[in-house]
Amino acid sequence: MSNAQAQNLTPLQPIPQEAFDWYDEYAHGVIDRRTFMARLSTLVTATLTLSMLSSALLPNYALAEQVSFNDPAIRAEYVTFDSPLGHGEGRGYLVLPTALAARGPVVLVVHENRGLNPYIEDVARRLAKAGLIAFAPDALYPLGGYPGNDDEGRTLQKSMDRGRIEQDFIAAAHFLKGHERSSGKLGVVGFCFGGYITNMLAATMGDDLNAGVPFYGTPAAAELRSNIKAPLLIQLAGLDERVNATWPDYESDLKRYQVDYQVHIYPDVSHGFHNDSTGRYNEAAAELAWERTLAFFNQHLG
Repeated sequence: MSNAQAQNLTPLQPIPQEAFDWYDEYAHGVIDRRTFMARLSTLVTATLTLSMLSSALLPNYALAEQVSFNDPAIRAEYVTFDSPLGHGEGRGYLVLPTALAARGPVVLVVHENRGLNPYIEDVARRLAKAGLIAFAPDALYPLGGYPGNDDEGRTLQKSMDRGRIEQDFIAAAHFLKGHERSSGKLGVVGFCFGGYITNMLAATMGDDLNAGVPFYGTPAAAELRSNIKAPLLIQLAGLDERVNATWPDYESDLKRYQVDYQVHIYPDVSHGFHNDSTGRYNEAAAELAWERTLAFFNQHLG
């Protein structure tokens, strides 16, 4: 995203940190939209209106496209896969580099808690642009797919059985690893809920996963962590108190089970800092985290 686009996401007056914290609570179902908007109204000033606040915090996907779906360097399509222990069938967004002549490493891309929105599809295209085969499943496919807005998507995903969603992503990972264009080397990157799914896949797939990059995701259940074999690149936001509170215990287990891991905690940025469709986006931290992500996949996937 250009600097001009990033500036269009936020008003000239800095947004108070409380607004980002309340948005995180709203996005994760701790408070409802009415409470969220009521809290935002307490921050209104002569130069910072409620409209400016909500526009900066709520997604604007028109500003988040970094790689066009028409880019000649990639080829994208929607494909289905079997998920017998989940919802029976899943669907996702598969993106291949057009320059890839034979097989290549594959990366599963896992969305937040609102379905396969345009930001996550763009992340898949960014990976393909970098030479990796990317596949981004939509947890909402059994209910008709991402509905076109995050509020409804969040409500739909919350209504679904969490265990079956997890099985859908396990099935998606195995589908991608076994794809005819796959080299057999599998990575996963996920954001928020997708960060949790990345940690969960590392704890359930064992040696079948070759690299995982969870962005601000909570860990898998403690009883599963001993099965983690894949190297992990853990990306956390310095101001994300909710997720960061789980890190000391998780790190203790990673050390206990001798997991190959790196952790980067980006100071003074909020949960969701990689998502360039909202005011939480921090360009410097997002670009650095993405550079590290690509280098990590290149190192471990070949």
